[in-house]
Amino acid sequence: MSSDATPDASVIVARDAQGLVALLSADFPDHGGEHLFLPGGRFEPGESPIECARRELREEAGVTAEQWRPLGSYAITLGSTACVHLFEARSLTLGPQQLTETEQDFKLMWWPMSDALRAVRDGRFLLPAGPLALLLAHGQGAAV
Repeated sequence: MSSDATPDASVIVARDAQGLVALLSADFPDHGGEHLFLPGGRFEPGESPIECARRELREEAGVTAEQWRPLGSYAITLGSTACVHLFEARSLTLGPQQLTETEQDFKLMWWPMSDALRAVRDGRFLLPAGPLALLLAHGQGAAV
């Protein structure tokens, strides 16, 4: 975990048996409207990167996974020691979303990887961790 005030975060590329990717969308009026993003979020106190990833995927997408593959960890910004930890999740079990009050407008969708990558190229993601995770998951093949 980072030593400054910004906690680390985890972001997840969840792929079902057909290769579809879990994407979320929400309206961000201060940033030009609706954007796409992957399940993920900041660590809670005492969480490891994988614990955060499992919790965020369960809460935001209603998904649990049997297979997890780390895709890397990267600095969030130059001005912070916080990192974002990227994962791919497979062998999924679907359940209900467990959204917090601030996440109630999150819409869950399942897209082919090719469409998700096209959305990356089209600039439809608000934050860089999602596109990076998608590109890494696509380029590295299947989870083990």
